[in-house]
Amino acid sequence: MTLWVRFKAADARIGFGVLEGDQILEYDGDMFGEHTPSGKSHSHAAVRLLSPCTPSKIIALWNNFHALALKLEKPAPKYPLFLIKPASCLGGPHDAIERPVSYQGKIVYEGELGVVIGKTCANVSVEAAPKYIFGYTCVNDITAVELLYEDPNFPQWCRAKSYDTFGCVGPSIATGLDWWTLRVVTKLDAVERQNFPLSDMIFSPYELVSLLSHDMSLLPGDLISCGTSIGVGSMKGGASVEIQIDGIGNLKNSMATARH
Repeated sequence: MTLWVRFKAADARIGFGVLEGDQILEYDGDMFGEHTPSGKSHSHAAVRLLSPCTPSKIIALWNNFHALALKLEKPAPKYPLFLIKPASCLGGPHDAIERPVSYQGKIVYEGELGVVIGKTCANVSVEAAPKYIFGYTCVNDITAVELLYEDPNFPQWCRAKSYDTFGCVGPSIATGLDWWTLRVVTKLDAVERQNFPLSDMIFSPYELVSLLSHDMSLLPGDLISCGTSIGVGSMKGGASVEIQIDGIGNLKNSMATARH
């Protein structure tokens, strides 16, 4: 398994590389294309980790876990139910989650597995889908939940989930990950709030890549956020949220106390 990261160095230069212990081995080229070791290395503590990918779009799933469907008393969907989050909502490890200026309501966290696309795909089969997956990451899919049904005529999923910093991703992209053996653990102020198996997904990452590629072209770096399960809750100013998936690492972000 390899852990790929993006970082900002002390001189403000942005780079990418492989995390090995407390060192980042820098690479030249394109993470999702041709790349070679640069021969440089950086102490993990000496750089700022960024979101490990910069997707053109984030595709976020709803009702994709059997346990949550049961709790919501909803049938398992026959086709993935999803929304699109814009690239502008992206946040990285340790970035502050900002409260929107125009919104004073409840903001909730959702711990999720993220699937990072490695090469352009369209209309691919389930069997071929693994070839188009670069790796996996942690996602905190954040929602201004009181906006969802503000207008009874139209559920506003995109608006509620698209604010700046509402798509936190990281800390790494893990390649060669046996995702089906793992669990998503979410902690709010160090107290466990979510702990669910990825094997409970209704649509697996391979099925999602295949089905979604029939709806739109998936591009290198694009992110599929696989949906969450039970245990979603709200965050207040100053709260710390951690999303952990073994093999990927710990995505930690704090809710800002005031809008900057």
